[in-house]
Amino acid sequence: MKLSIIVPVYNMAAEGKLAYCMDSLVNQTIGDYEIIAVDDCSADDSLAVLRAYEAKYADKVRVIASDRNRHQGGAKNIGLRAAQGDWIGFIDSDDWIVPDMYERLLARAEETGADVVGCDYCLTGEHSMKVGQVAPNNKKGQSGVLDREKRRSLILDGGSLVVKIFRRSMILENELWFPEDIFYEDNAVGNSYLVLAKHFEYLAEPLYYYYQHDTSTVHTFSEQRCNDRMEAGRLMLAEAKRHGYYEEFLPELEYSFTLLFYVNTLFTYMAGVQKKKYSYVRAMGREMRETFPAFSQNPYYQERTHAEEKKLVAMQQKSTLFFMLYYKLLWGYRNWRKGRKR
Repeated sequence: MKLSIIVPVYNMAAEGKLAYCMDSLVNQTIGDYEIIAVDDCSADDSLAVLRAYEAKYADKVRVIASDRNRHQGGAKNIGLRAAQGDWIGFIDSDDWIVPDMYERLLARAEETGADVVGCDYCLTGEHSMKVGQVAPNNKKGQSGVLDREKRRSLILDGGSLVVKIFRRSMILENELWFPEDIFYEDNAVGNSYLVLAKHFEYLAEPLYYYYQHDTSTVHTFSEQRCNDRMEAGRLMLAEAKRHGYYEEFLPELEYSFTLLFYVNTLFTYMAGVQKKKYSYVRAMGREMRETFPAFSQNPYYQERTHAEEKKLVAMQQKSTLFFMLYYKLLWGYRNWRKGRKR
């Protein structure tokens, strides 16, 4: 079999989200493929929706019901263990793709001998094939047989896993299993999915539709989500050490960890979590400092981090209490300014 498409599903039946995703998958233009939909103990009608597709498209759709809620990483692992295709594609169950996306990615793989091929996606808030805001996922200079510079670039700007296909043999040989029971599972292992490849190819076209709605992971803030993102950062470093590329790409990994574990999590926590804890913010800053004492001197951090963010991070590193008070006043002032402009 040429391709296995793995779809982790959790509570996506409402508003036709899951059906729209599945419709785009059963109508792919390639002939030899399977869709493995893994229901992660949904509490809505998602499993019933999937069973209906399985009954109608028995030659394409296989549904697996997880015995417990394992989050997306666990559902992906279930799909990977069941997959028969030479190639693996992942898709979020509230997104959809153009009819020939996988045909085009596979054609590029066959033309070039690549073991990973990706494309771009567009952001959209409506169920349609109208191209919305295009989000470039990679760079043309990353294409080709991977050398040190290309791998360095892929760690810094690897893009999303869902817009790519991967040789299943590469995944299995390197045991690239996703962490279970946390969100941000792609962040934990995404570098390995790219760095361990030998050849990467990129189509600079938006073939994937990334649906924006209020229940998306990126729009949901809680202390637990912040915990998961920090754990994903720790696992990202452990993955690099396990596969032997930690030392070679230390500056890139240091910067990636700083963003994932600390900077993005810190500002997500401050902006989105209602009951902010001094001890929580202090512990986050302390672990960042203990993991990479000189993170603020990293050349990528210096070049890519906004000046105001650098100022606030330096403030938190010096005094968590002062940082939290300042941030509260700053946020209140900005809200007051917004109110005045209305």
